[in-house]
Amino acid sequence: MKTENVSRTVLAAGVGAVLAATALVYVPEFVGQGPPPPPGPAERAVIAAHAGAQAALPDLAALIADRERWLRAHPDDEASWAELGAAYTERGSRLGDVRDYPRAERALRRSLAERPAARGNPEAELGLGALAGARGDWAAAREWGERVRKADPRRWPVYPVLIDAYNGLGQYQAAQKALESLEKLHAGAVVRARAAQAYSDRGWREDADAAAQDAAALAETDPEKTAALARLGDLAWERGEPAEALGRYAAALRLVPDHGPSLAGRARTLAALGRTEEAVRAWRTALARLPLPEYLLEAGELYESLGRDGDARALYDRLRTGTWTGAEVSLGLLDADHGDAAAAAVRMRAEWARGHHSVRVADALGWALHRSGASKEALAYAKRATEEGLRSALFMYHRGEIERALEQQGPARRHLEEALRINPGFSPLHARRAEASLAALGELPDELPPELRPEQPPGTTSPPPSRPPGRTPA
Repeated sequence: MKTENVSRTVLAAGVGAVLAATALVYVPEFVGQGPPPPPGPAERAVIAAHAGAQAALPDLAALIADRERWLRAHPDDEASWAELGAAYTERGSRLGDVRDYPRAERALRRSLAERPAARGNPEAELGLGALAGARGDWAAAREWGERVRKADPRRWPVYPVLIDAYNGLGQYQAAQKALESLEKLHAGAVVRARAAQAYSDRGWREDADAAAQDAAALAETDPEKTAALARLGDLAWERGEPAEALGRYAAALRLVPDHGPSLAGRARTLAALGRTEEAVRAWRTALARLPLPEYLLEAGELYESLGRDGDARALYDRLRTGTWTGAEVSLGLLDADHGDAAAAAVRMRAEWARGHHSVRVADALGWALHRSGASKEALAYAKRATEEGLRSALFMYHRGEIERALEQQGPARRHLEEALRINPGFSPLHARRAEASLAALGELPDELPPELRPEQPPGTTSPPPSRPPGRTPA
């Protein structure tokens, strides 16, 4: 079950693009004749960044250490401060470690102090935009990104930041225009990964898969190829093909064995395939590597589905008490299903009031309202979540349950069936509930409801038309 506003894989790719915009060119020094020595870890990170690719995490750490050493001796180097801030943001985003974000902000603000934006410091401004996006502050990310774009519309790394911001705000047409601008200015895996996300958001599954395949083929580093393979796994999972998803995650993990999103994907697909004990072990491994809020919720719901309520509560408590950024959707769904639904509704109303009108926020707000007893109000948000284009089994399930509570039996049956058609194993907990709700609704009646029956001439007693032979319920 994917619940965050923007895919972590895609967000990390956007942050990596910012690092590409700030990276300095290393010129190794060597003595004597012959070719220069091979690049070291910090140099490899910069080479990857200039290509728009993800650096290996050890290389990224080496780059951070290198810039920290340099800045101790050259504290007035605004470009290095901006590069260090971008590197901190990328590391924090890819590891889910929010402790890197304050470090990133200090470095980026120091860069602006050394060279203010008025004198031209787009690298620091762009870095602050990427940092705001990593923290889930989409309005601030948009503001920083649009400022840089206005000054230099051909600076390609601004567009991944803007795409994330527009998606987080629910401004999907603006996100599409930003993608088109990116495609005109830059090529490679980072662009195809963006296209895959955009196609998926529109419900264009084959196009999304083809674009993600392109991203994997064009990847220039193992980490970048791993991210593309993980995206392919996500796409297979979302369309209800867990066996194919498992193979794609396995391919990603062969390249980077501790890749957190692929470990989590492997865990959820094992659960969908009924290999629950393997799934439990896989979730332990994934959470040890990357304990993101949405992963804690998913693993907790697997435990709950297995009757391991104590283990589930431990993960839910860990989610509630953690220090998170951009985790409002996960926290809202947690309280809606496993805590105080009224508090979840308050939380998600506040998120909506911030201008965060993505389909994921709309879905979580609608579900929280429904669970707190406001199903009539909830339906408008559920419709917004399911009619934007993204085909989500979870969103369809939520809408179907809201309609069932409102006694809209036809729409409820249709959307619950659609949830299970999209992905029969979309959640170890909620898929079973969808099946139970469908059973409670019963079979579609042969007779049309009164409001849909044709008017009969006065004095006639002919029965209303029944369903045509061979027609199956929608």
